[in-house]
Amino acid sequence: MEWYIALSILMGGVCVLLFLGLPVALAFLAVNVAGAIIFLGGAKALISFPSECLEAVAKFNLTPIPLFILMGEMLFHTGVAFRAIDAVDRLIVRVPGRLSVVSLFGGTIFASLSGSTIASTAMIGNTLLPRMMKAGYDKKISMGPIMAVGGIDMLIPPSALAVLLASLAERSVAALLVAGIVPGLAMAAIFIGYVVVRCYLNPALAPAGDIDVRRKAEWLPMLVYVVPLLSIFIVVVATMFWGIASPTEAAALGCVATGAVCACYRALTLRNLMTAAIETAKISVMILFIIAGSLTFAQLLAISGGTNGLLVQLKDFDLSNLALVLVMVGILLVLGCFMDQISMILLTLPFFIPLALSQQIDVTWLLLLTLVAMELSLLTPPFGLLLFVMKGVAPSNVTLMDVYAAALPFVVMKLLILALLIAWPEFGLWLPRKVL
Repeated sequence: MEWYIALSILMGGVCVLLFLGLPVALAFLAVNVAGAIIFLGGAKALISFPSECLEAVAKFNLTPIPLFILMGEMLFHTGVAFRAIDAVDRLIVRVPGRLSVVSLFGGTIFASLSGSTIASTAMIGNTLLPRMMKAGYDKKISMGPIMAVGGIDMLIPPSALAVLLASLAERSVAALLVAGIVPGLAMAAIFIGYVVVRCYLNPALAPAGDIDVRRKAEWLPMLVYVVPLLSIFIVVVATMFWGIASPTEAAALGCVATGAVCACYRALTLRNLMTAAIETAKISVMILFIIAGSLTFAQLLAISGGTNGLLVQLKDFDLSNLALVLVMVGILLVLGCFMDQISMILLTLPFFIPLALSQQIDVTWLLLLTLVAMELSLLTPPFGLLLFVMKGVAPSNVTLMDVYAAALPFVVMKLLILALLIAWPEFGLWLPRKVL
């Protein structure tokens, strides 16, 4: 069978099932079964499926995924994260677009403590969006920052998706986690600058009536409810920086630190701890099922000749490394308009990694670009995940078109960061190279 026919069967089958609404794990499982029958000699090939699935998920370097998710769930269900947002709110006063700036600062802090973009966006949206609407804030300047900062969770460690991406590519998890810090903080800074300048030039976007102008900044809540939380980030990142712990060990230490901080606030009860554990288990099982299907899918692509055939075809075009990277990033941006991030990884990684290795492209840099492109896809219409999260927490009079319009300026700013990373790889790579 020709490579392009095999590739069309496997890739086309997955895309059709995903567009029909089948869950990602089940879509890959169905195509894997069909592919095994077609390319591996019939139904007998299915005998090896259970052992291959077990081999895919029984990897020590995947352990940080549930641990990072557990950290965020504990902060969310104990209410400690809400106290931190309130403390930031009390500190920031007399700034144009004050509540939008609070959402950006608070979201960045929560991104350094949680592995879930959905939880971050939902928490800040439920906490601050009603206040902004009541104060007369413009819809775009209210919803845009909340959605934009929610995606930063994917870049700043702890990031469960960064662990997944590096693990599937068999690259250093620590290097990719550290590489996301500078681009993530740069995004937060440019978002804050945009909101402040925009609201300064047009005060009608964010009326100042939500706060008493005589009020002074309150530092005590910040010292009590935010500074201790930063110890969690320090525990996770610093232990990797100094070589004290592997990413898995750092994630375990982060869970211990999170539990200790929540206990110090007397917020950690058996009930909310069980709730956090159950929610973590739900998300982790879903991710592990998807990983189990991805290994067999990648093997089928290789055995069918689809991967090698496409690589040979791309090499025949004799593109430069920069042109190849632009093509790969372009594919990710297009797929991001229609697919979730895990589906994008599983569809593209089996092609991108061999191609990068054959052309001597820095794989960590490529993975960082992939991570930023996936983070950007959270806001790209029509199916950006955070667009629908925001629609769910927004008042009923907010339409989906309002949500799209609010996200657009921040999509442009994220594209600028992505372009900077492509033009200047050291922007993201100098930190992991320096400290790891």
